[in-house]
Amino acid sequence: MAWNEPGGNSNNQDPWGGGNKKGGGRQGPPDLDEALRKLQDKLNSIFGGKKKPGGQGSGGGVAIVLIALVVLVGFWLSTAVYKVDEQERAVILRLGKYHETVGPGLNIYFPPIEQKFQHNVTRERAYTRQGPMLTEDENIIEVPLTVQYKISNLEDFVLNVDGPEISLQQATESALRHVVGSTSMDQVLTEGREVLAVDVRERLQRFIDMYRTGIVVTGVNVQNAQAPKEVQEAFDDVIRAREDEQREKNDAETYANGVVPEARGLAQRILEEANGYREEVIARAEGESERFTKLVTEYHKAPEVTRKRLYLDTMEEMYSRSSKVLLTGDKGQNSLLYLPLDKMLQQGQSAPAARISNEPVDSSTLNTPASNDAISRSLRSRGSR
Repeated sequence: MAWNEPGGNSNNQDPWGGGNKKGGGRQGPPDLDEALRKLQDKLNSIFGGKKKPGGQGSGGGVAIVLIALVVLVGFWLSTAVYKVDEQERAVILRLGKYHETVGPGLNIYFPPIEQKFQHNVTRERAYTRQGPMLTEDENIIEVPLTVQYKISNLEDFVLNVDGPEISLQQATESALRHVVGSTSMDQVLTEGREVLAVDVRERLQRFIDMYRTGIVVTGVNVQNAQAPKEVQEAFDDVIRAREDEQREKNDAETYANGVVPEARGLAQRILEEANGYREEVIARAEGESERFTKLVTEYHKAPEVTRKRLYLDTMEEMYSRSSKVLLTGDKGQNSLLYLPLDKMLQQGQSAPAARISNEPVDSSTLNTPASNDAISRSLRSRGSR
């Protein structure tokens, strides 16, 4: 039977455990107001408050206020006390005006009267951008660029520009477009990238110095610039053709550097040989002329002896350059033995024996006026040479 059915004992079946007690009162669920009053009584007893009639203490409101103040002070201290690392600096603004720049250490400021801006001033930051650019010769290329920078003046970084890093990105875009627009496509794609990076860095630094952003650019890296994807194959062909052209030029220069000095050396050697031959001919002619003059003088003094001496010298010189051998016979014989040694040497093993020919020679013709005239003509011809 339910506790609230008619005829039932509702007092005994109360689910809250309520029943008839002395005084006729019944017990119900805990009252929230009563719980709050008990909490206030405990707080009043802690802070020395007195109870008011009806069970409320006179210092209950004061205790709540004090607790709130303690919480607020703790929260304020947690935000007001701050630490600055060795790599950081902090700028303090008092009533919106610059007050000081704080170095490393434990510090305190007073919000909301003061404001704090704390940043790392030694860490190197990077910004990367990539986009189509128009070159001087009206070609479109993709130029990926990375800018490395850091904070050089925290006061300027915080106060002078609203969003200094955004200003840096916009200045980078302007500087890059200006430099690429003043450079041909060949230079940007090949050997001009280093010069391009230097020019962009200088122009970018001038821009941000003019804006007083408090940023210093530490490096600009231009990566491999390339043409748009739609025409990449054609650009690759052009680059390969340019490389082939440069290789052919290098080969030609190498060949020229090897041939030209050799030709110059050969020409100089020919000139030196010609000069030496000229000097030799002149000296020989002068010597022969002087010798002939002295020989004529001696010939007038002793014609017979001089003539015989000239004959012997001529024969000795002639036979010294000949491979033939002439053997004279005994006294009273007018025959000479001729040994063709040159033929014998040429035949080698094919000729088992040398042929020896006997050619009669009249020795009386060696000392005739005709022979003397022949000797004189020979001497004059030698002198003329």
